[in-house]
Amino acid sequence: MADQYNINEEKILKDRHAKEIDLINRDPKQINEDVVKVEFEDVIAEPDGTHSLDGVWKASYTMFTVSKYWCYRVLSAIFGIPVALLWGFCFACISFCHIWAVMPCIKSYLIETQCLSRIYSLCIHTFCDPLFEALGKVFSSIRVALRKEV
Repeated sequence: MADQYNINEEKILKDRHAKEIDLINRDPKQINEDVVKVEFEDVIAEPDGTHSLDGVWKASYTMFTVSKYWCYRVLSAIFGIPVALLWGFCFACISFCHIWAVMPCIKSYLIETQCLSRIYSLCIHTFCDPLFEALGKVFSSIRVALRKEV
């Protein structure tokens, strides 16, 4: 029974760190939908009256598409893993700072300002509440009547 418990615990620990990734849909949250989705027509366009030869236009389209495809493939093959490592390190540092520095500072600030908040609230209730209550009683007896005279 204890062995099965340890095996299940190991599976849970493995599953927590090993996430299966989708190789088909590589942008499931669509964060790059409109940013880097660049086609030939988005970059190069010839207005009416200024057209190159059809063969040149077709070759330009092919060169643009193929060079963009292979250049991205080569760059991601060379720099993808090192850049992913750098971004992982960067976000780990940001998470570390947020968890161990930012949140404790914010919590400390909130604790300190809670005392000031109580003093401020006491002053408002002591001085402003009677004043506005008196003003409310004074102005509550005023009646406004609108008449239309022809």
